[in-house]
Amino acid sequence: MQKDKESIITSFLKMESTGGILLFCSAVLAIVIANSVFDPYYKLFISTPVEIRVGTLEIAKPLLLWINDGLMAIFFFGVGLELKREVLVGELSEKSKIILPGIGAVGGMLIPALIYLYFNGNDSVAVKGWAIPAATDIAFALGVLTLLGSRVPSPIKIFLTSLAIFDDIG
Repeated sequence: MQKDKESIITSFLKMESTGGILLFCSAVLAIVIANSVFDPYYKLFISTPVEIRVGTLEIAKPLLLWINDGLMAIFFFGVGLELKREVLVGELSEKSKIILPGIGAVGGMLIPALIYLYFNGNDSVAVKGWAIPAATDIAFALGVLTLLGSRVPSPIKIFLTSLAIFDDIG
């Protein structure tokens, strides 16, 4: 019985679509929790103080900031390493393959920011939020690609992954 469970979990984790499935399940779970009686408990959970102390050095922040600042720093470090590998020896090693995803990423950040500023340009407080639409992620587009698997042509996967990397770095 135990080996059957392990083989099911192992085969699930080896599937190409695992990342997309987990992404969509997490999004649905977040929507359900945010619109249920559990929302106050979630807010209480993410505001829980977490601290690390070594001698006189102390870092004490709410859990949300550890996730936003700490884990995202690790994530972007990994993205940066992946980008470096792709530029040095991968699909982005030729300048002609970098230009289109780079322009797409800049446009994907610039156009939403300009639209936001167009509608909020008169509000001095709201103008400070221009980066929010500029930082939209295409993780869900990549999730859909992984769900579709081999039905999506490889050049489209490479382009969208490159665009995502440039967008995340931006």
